[in-house]
Amino acid sequence: MDPFLEYKLAMTRRHFFGRSACGLGGAALGACLNPSIFANELAAGGNMATQGVMPALHHAPKAKRIIWLFMADGPSQLDLWDYKPKLGEYYDKDLPESIRNGQRITTMTSGQSRFPCAPSIFKFAQHGQHGAWVSELLPSMAGMVDDICIVKSMHTDAINHDPAITFITTGSEIPGRPSLGAWLSYGIGSPNDDLPAFVVLISRLAQGGQTQALFSRLWGSGFLPTKHAGVSLRSSGDPVLYLSNPPGVTADVRRQMLDGLGELNQERLAEVGDPEIAARIAQYEMAFRMQTSVPELADISKEPKHVLEMYGDEVTQPGSFAYNCLLARRMAERGVRFTQVFLRGWDHHGGLPGSIRQLVKAADQPCAALIKDLKQRGMLDDTLIVWGGEFGRTVYSQGTLTKDNYGRDHHPRNFTMWMAGGGIKPGIVHGETDDFSYNITEKPVHVHDLNATILHLLGIDHEKLTYRLQGRDFRLTDVHGKIVTEILV
Repeated sequence: MDPFLEYKLAMTRRHFFGRSACGLGGAALGACLNPSIFANELAAGGNMATQGVMPALHHAPKAKRIIWLFMADGPSQLDLWDYKPKLGEYYDKDLPESIRNGQRITTMTSGQSRFPCAPSIFKFAQHGQHGAWVSELLPSMAGMVDDICIVKSMHTDAINHDPAITFITTGSEIPGRPSLGAWLSYGIGSPNDDLPAFVVLISRLAQGGQTQALFSRLWGSGFLPTKHAGVSLRSSGDPVLYLSNPPGVTADVRRQMLDGLGELNQERLAEVGDPEIAARIAQYEMAFRMQTSVPELADISKEPKHVLEMYGDEVTQPGSFAYNCLLARRMAERGVRFTQVFLRGWDHHGGLPGSIRQLVKAADQPCAALIKDLKQRGMLDDTLIVWGGEFGRTVYSQGTLTKDNYGRDHHPRNFTMWMAGGGIKPGIVHGETDDFSYNITEKPVHVHDLNATILHLLGIDHEKLTYRLQGRDFRLTDVHGKIVTEILV
């Protein structure tokens, strides 16, 4: 047979795409092992090249990294940030129908015969140059109001925990979408080679906490390559499973094993062209480097005494919120792009006053210390801190109401978050709610607006960071999201 004809017959459609995939897989592998190998020429000119799929940032970023202090389970804005002095007149009176206006409520209170208003029993006072109202529960954060922007007009679509926390972390109530940290890792990569771009710290349940479950999909990569998922560090034992070599295995032996495994994986990659194989190779290499970087990161013994004292007594206890806030600062120093620190326990359907008193003891001082710590190191200007949960709490009491005890149900209509550093205008309060903290009256900020604003601060146009799947371009903000320019410097 004519050799040329034989060659044409051998080059089937399946063969062609298989060979093409191998070439793409090799390119993907090279990018995973050495992100700078395919750096855009923009980098040579000192412009805004990235190490992710986006060749360059859309505009100059204000923030280089994010620390999100996620108050899981929905902290009560009425008892912490949203002062409502007129509520005292409505104690134990039913919430006016003109305020509720037929809005949906959860099944946990829908069976109540009445909805009695429960004013906060905690005192509020004005702080800072502009007189922001802050609860007595937050004495440390009250001293930091000139450094933060309090957003009182947040609102969300979901009314129950799982869809609400899924929505704010991934932009969708339906599980399976990439989280914010995964989008950042995918889009702009990480300046750090020895630690993941996205790290998750789950603080142990503080006294007074009443919690819901947290699922790893909240920091997952969804349909993005798995290397972009958040890495959750454990509070006891190895921070990452199998980080330490087993007895009898040295670093040299581990290196030889990975080299051999890498050769096998590269053969498989060349055969099938699956980009997940390239991601797995890159993850193995990252794990090897983390054997050195993570123990050093987690060792706070060399931190100055005055820094440890600033975070509070629990800072030396691995897994505490204070320890994790200090760890977040250490990650920021080492170039981790996105650190998400979870503090669970704000689900106060009953016995709120007693429980929240205990919980804020763990939460208040470390939050203020993180701001101070970053500020004194000159890092606050390019580090964005976000504080808040998935929704707020109702003005009406769930269960029995007394002068010193009440509970609050879920409330998506409005809740409070605060932000600091990284291009955020300090010392302001954005938005307002009605006298019942039930409806927003000024400057609403939707969850999609929050995420659009966060991406903007990192130099990303939220409409441009997309991933094509099944014929559709997906993005974190779906088809929504407006940048909240009024809170930006």
